[in-house]
Amino acid sequence: MATLGDPFGSHRAVEPQGSLPQAAQKLDNDFSKFFETEMLLDVETLNIDAASFRQMEEASIAEGDAGVVRLVQETVNARGKQHNPVTGSGGMLLGRVARVGSARTGDAAKVGDRVATLVSLSLTPLRIDSVSKVHKVAAQLEIKGQAVLFASGAYAVLPSDMSERLALAALDVAGAPPQVARICKEGESVLILGAGGKSGILCAYEARKHVGPKGRVVGVESYEPFARDLAELDLCDEILVCDARDPLAVREMALAANAGREYDRSISCVNVPDAEMSCILSTRDRGMIYFFSMTTSFTRAALGAEGVGKDVDMIVGNGFAAGHAEHTLNLLREAPEIRALFEERYTK
Repeated sequence: MATLGDPFGSHRAVEPQGSLPQAAQKLDNDFSKFFETEMLLDVETLNIDAASFRQMEEASIAEGDAGVVRLVQETVNARGKQHNPVTGSGGMLLGRVARVGSARTGDAAKVGDRVATLVSLSLTPLRIDSVSKVHKVAAQLEIKGQAVLFASGAYAVLPSDMSERLALAALDVAGAPPQVARICKEGESVLILGAGGKSGILCAYEARKHVGPKGRVVGVESYEPFARDLAELDLCDEILVCDARDPLAVREMALAANAGREYDRSISCVNVPDAEMSCILSTRDRGMIYFFSMTTSFTRAALGAEGVGKDVDMIVGNGFAAGHAEHTLNLLREAPEIRALFEERYTK
């Protein structure tokens, strides 16, 4: 028998009962029970967040793709959701609407529509029946399974003018570009760590657009193929091939690329831990740092800034911003060179 359910999803929390689903240790993924505030999805693709996918690859390196599949299945079996116990992060999914609860009035999606969820897998009840393929570069798994989206959970109906996997790749990091558009101003200098990755490229595009010809955008990218791709996009004034986990080296190279000056804005899009101090040391006092990375540690950032006497504002990346899905999809429409690169990287 269907019942109403909490719009925030606390009715699915098993351990501890009554908690919010992201904080819960375990969720109820028995979808024979349905609540009228839920949307039931037949899941086709899991888009694992970059930090989580990399951690699972490194933890099961001898097994290859099978190791990532095993770890994902173990997590979902144990927790009822893809909530990486090491990184604490999840990802998002693509699926087809199977059922819409009667209490969900005004939903844009109807049964049969394909949608991408815009909330983390770390709070999404999920059941995996099988995994058919792993796309390493895109950090995606093709699966059969089901999930539910709570009334408070954002989603996007997939657009008709681009492939589903392209849209999913962009929507995975849709929160970043509009935030960068908010914080970057004309004439400012901007440093981007992980600038050659998915979110880094979108952030570089937004930074370039908003700082204008009098501003300066410098990218840091340790993976040389991605650094070459970034150079071809011509979004950055300079690209530094450097490990973001080496704060002294990053600071030295970054300041040399900015006429010896610290940066007005720094953005972290890395998928590895221990990169907080590279942003902090490279940013001027009263400047701003935007951490759009699931590897960011509040403790390392707060105590690290205190320890080196840096008076900087630090923003934790929020995966949600009003209108972020359409903003990011429109970015791909207005930047065909980025769209072409994403199609080559993330849809093959």
